[in-house]
Amino acid sequence: MKGLVAAALLLAVLALTSVFVGVGDVSFGTLFGQEASGQAQQLLLVSRIPRTLAIVLAGMSMAVAGMIMQMLTRNRFVEPSTAGTAESASLGILAVTLLAPELPVFVKMLVASVFALAGTALFLRILRAVPLRSILIVPLIGIMLGGVISAITTFIAYRFDLLQSLNAWMTGDFSGVLRGRYELLWLSFALTVVAYTAAHRFTVAGMGEDFTTNLGLNYKAVLRLGLVIVSLVTAAVVVTVGMIPFLGLIVPNVVSMVMGDNMRRSLPWVALLGAALVLACDIAGRLIRYPYEIPIGTTMGVVGSALFLYLLLRKRRQLG
Repeated sequence: MKGLVAAALLLAVLALTSVFVGVGDVSFGTLFGQEASGQAQQLLLVSRIPRTLAIVLAGMSMAVAGMIMQMLTRNRFVEPSTAGTAESASLGILAVTLLAPELPVFVKMLVASVFALAGTALFLRILRAVPLRSILIVPLIGIMLGGVISAITTFIAYRFDLLQSLNAWMTGDFSGVLRGRYELLWLSFALTVVAYTAAHRFTVAGMGEDFTTNLGLNYKAVLRLGLVIVSLVTAAVVVTVGMIPFLGLIVPNVVSMVMGDNMRRSLPWVALLGAALVLACDIAGRLIRYPYEIPIGTTMGVVGSALFLYLLLRKRRQLG
């Protein structure tokens, strides 16, 4: 319990830091002191607070989505960006942009969710058909599937002059978050709560279909619930801020090394540390080339890929 409180305090400190980091002059002096200005207060309410909330919500939900995928596939190297889920969501957004661009954002998210669900189901179908001699083959299959889907999406976007929009979906970026443009992420928070209430079911499902059925649980129903949560969360994040790679892979693995595989006990840690990691990477992206900004997709890609390679090599040494 003390550890969770410490993690929550770390998240609060990072969130407070995020509010005051940026090109615009937002400080205690410009907000409450003698130099207080309406412009600083407006910037705080319209941009900084919504951005910080969007980072926290996206970080929590994507980390939890990665944990659910790892439990259901029984593989520690699976998450939305290594299973074709995020790429499928981008393809869905591109499809609805081409066919019905006037639809509201919520409808676009639902269409992206259907594509994400289909892409994840295809990934699971391929896993059943391919003999897996090593657990390291699973993320490689997902990465190749994601590459194929991404190539198809890029080709279509190129033909219809939508490459710029596609890059915005494929590269996560919180710089465009404003009040009124991030609220869809509260749905991902609600889905995170749903995942916590069903955590015991996901933990049991992670032990295999036969074991789950013997305990009296409907394995396929648990699998469907998990895939729906992952697809909706991924679509909501991609529609709002773009893709955040490797987040759902790194945080659950680090937590499982310490906490084990009990999802009910680990999920609060995964949510808090996922939000803290995205906040830290976003703050670093704003400070490294200040006053310019490095997108979160780039900073998370560098940090996440390095940690991903470390986990792969670590697992290979253990297997060897």
